[in-house]
Amino acid sequence: MAEELETPLINKKDYYENCPGCKVDLHKAGQTGLPIKELFTVWVVILSAALPISSLFPFVYFMVRDFHIAKREEDISTYAGYVGSAFMLGRALTSVFWGTVADRYGRKPVIVFGTFVVVIFNTLFGLSVNFWMAVITRFLLGFLNGLMGPIRAYAAEIFREEYQAMGMSTISSAWGIGLIIGPAIGGFFAQPAEKYPAAFSKDSIFGRFPYFLPCVCISLFSLVVGIASFWLPETLHNHDSRMPPQSSYKALEAASDTKEGNESTPTKSLFKNWPLMSAIILYCVFALHDMAYSEIFSLWAVTPRKFGGLNYSTVDVGEVLSISGCGLLVFQLTLYPLVERYFGPIAIARIAGVLSIPLLACYPYIAMLSGTALSVAINVASLLKNALSICIITGLFILQNKSVDQRQRGAANGLAMTSQSFFKAIGPAGAGVLFSWAQKRLDAPILPGVQVVFFVLNVIEAFGVLLTFKPFLVETQNTN
Repeated sequence: MAEELETPLINKKDYYENCPGCKVDLHKAGQTGLPIKELFTVWVVILSAALPISSLFPFVYFMVRDFHIAKREEDISTYAGYVGSAFMLGRALTSVFWGTVADRYGRKPVIVFGTFVVVIFNTLFGLSVNFWMAVITRFLLGFLNGLMGPIRAYAAEIFREEYQAMGMSTISSAWGIGLIIGPAIGGFFAQPAEKYPAAFSKDSIFGRFPYFLPCVCISLFSLVVGIASFWLPETLHNHDSRMPPQSSYKALEAASDTKEGNESTPTKSLFKNWPLMSAIILYCVFALHDMAYSEIFSLWAVTPRKFGGLNYSTVDVGEVLSISGCGLLVFQLTLYPLVERYFGPIAIARIAGVLSIPLLACYPYIAMLSGTALSVAINVASLLKNALSICIITGLFILQNKSVDQRQRGAANGLAMTSQSFFKAIGPAGAGVLFSWAQKRLDAPILPGVQVVFFVLNVIEAFGVLLTFKPFLVETQNTN
């Protein structure tokens, strides 16, 4: 009986020589200075997963138009929304499965497999010859790519306690920048035979498949990341009962994650963990908003002026999103860690949500501008909106990972990704339908045209802000 009572204390100090998680703990305990290598590793893996999600937004309108599936111009946005949501629907169906695999076999195998899935199916998407091939390849890309949950668990485990906020900020930074740079790549490289005839012939593969170039560029990047991922250190603890513990290390005593070694400790049901569930539900609301906004922004930007859009080309959209991406990177590396340390994750998410509402209300009036005034206004608005969204996402990432210990972190992130993916699947599809409907009510007496689109986005944002208050959202102490 006495031995059973002492078990947690022993596990807190024991080091298992062949346990990959213990090796990572030892490395963390002796680490000094910023974990630059770990930050960069997490950043590029997340970036490789985020790029294909939104790279299609600038050209999906033209891709669907070229498929000739829409009978009217106003209906193109609806079909574009279906293509945009196919990825998230596929991911929603398997995120819990991949999280469970990561908890049982390790984070690394799921991460490596996921990056190679991007290489294969993102390339096939660029070669789509009809609407259904585009939908199926996007669906399989999400269905078989389960790395987002495990990489979030990985980031929570690879960093020391004092760098947890920076690690979560790295995830949201790479995610946010991927969702911006992805469309920039799609905007600059789609239809290359038309834009750059000196370099790309209409008879070449890039002429016959005008949306293949941006996809293959992202796939090549993911291929490099996938090969490099073979050298990632595994963070999951694996304590074989037949493996005797080695002598304790003083450094290990200072590590923050050692208590995961007791695999026999009863674990709390994820569904009964209200701090976790409230953070997941709240993120689902903001995920719906962000994906709908991303779809709407790209559709709105390329839509003709007669429908209330900006009449931008894919290159114009790429320029706006490139500027936003550069600004967002600077913000994440310099300002966000300081702001988060001062306000905390909940307060900063709440403030960002409130500020987003008047900003979005200005968008329909930005479309009334032209020339330099339009360029300046849309770039500033896009940068501010994406920075505010990243503040919300990062804060909720931190809350989710604080709510569970390591043995449940992969499953918890899988549950979070499943829930969020369903809402993210609804976002583009719903946004496409909403945008098509708005184009048919340009003369409505209340909220005509695109005004109703941004009003609906603001309603969702306001609902999310309300949920950041108690008693709904509850913050827990870091359980590591």
